[in-house]
Amino acid sequence: MNGLKDHTLGFIGLGLMGRPMCLNLHKAGARLIVHNRSQEAARQLERPGIVPAVSPAEVARSANIILLMVSATPAVEQVLFGQSGMIECLQANALVIDMGTTAVAPTREFARRLNAIGVDYIDAPVSGGEIGAINGSLTIMAGGTEESIQRALPLFEVLGSKFTHVGDVGAGQIAKAANQVIVGLNIGAVAEALALAKRAGADPAKVREALMGGFAGSRILEVHGQRMSEENFKPGGKIATQYKDLVQALELAALFGLDLPATKLNMQLYKSLIDQGLGNLDHSALIKAFNNQIE
Repeated sequence: MNGLKDHTLGFIGLGLMGRPMCLNLHKAGARLIVHNRSQEAARQLERPGIVPAVSPAEVARSANIILLMVSATPAVEQVLFGQSGMIECLQANALVIDMGTTAVAPTREFARRLNAIGVDYIDAPVSGGEIGAINGSLTIMAGGTEESIQRALPLFEVLGSKFTHVGDVGAGQIAKAANQVIVGLNIGAVAEALALAKRAGADPAKVREALMGGFAGSRILEVHGQRMSEENFKPGGKIATQYKDLVQALELAALFGLDLPATKLNMQLYKSLIDQGLGNLDHSALIKAFNNQIE
């Protein structure tokens, strides 16, 4: 696969999602300049065609299309505008693509500041978790101009199996907020259902098997229900990340005077597990909030 053989890309953020995304771009033929806050992660990726950089500024100096996959809104701001940030060295007509989950209002402000110096900006958050990142089957929802989206499409075709241009800058993050509300509430629904099955004396794995063939069947029940029944909480998407995303969704709703009571309760359940020191477990470990009542 050599679809990106003429591309030199920057990639910042080499965690659970960023590392496999970076490797897929490399397999597609791209040359990559990579950076991570923990520089050891960048050094571990070093090989022909993947070159570690010591700062975001160095990445911006070396590539005119740069993807960000960092943990939170403040991290995006730091990478863009902080000390040794990209703003120092961005090339003329560069394109920055934020593929993490970032708050909507700051996203639009970041785009405004970069547009003012001739740099294009796309918010293109993803859904599909670590599995989707590894398999190149992510769902990508993007906000940006049609021209910038066309520049990014060859990359998105490598990283994902479904792409939607939702609208202008910020629209991708609005879609991701909606996605995380649905994911969080559905994980909660599966957790409650399997906790009920266990309390009532049925095998949760068998209950999940029975439900998969009916109207309750879903991707959440399939993947996260299995993790719950096996008590396998190796993180593909962390509790702490799900909590952060729900907080952002609630903040967005508040800007428009919308109350989301079920989302608020769901967020509080994730917070209760973080308070117990469980924030680095997979978000399917939400079932612990219910099973702890049994054990």
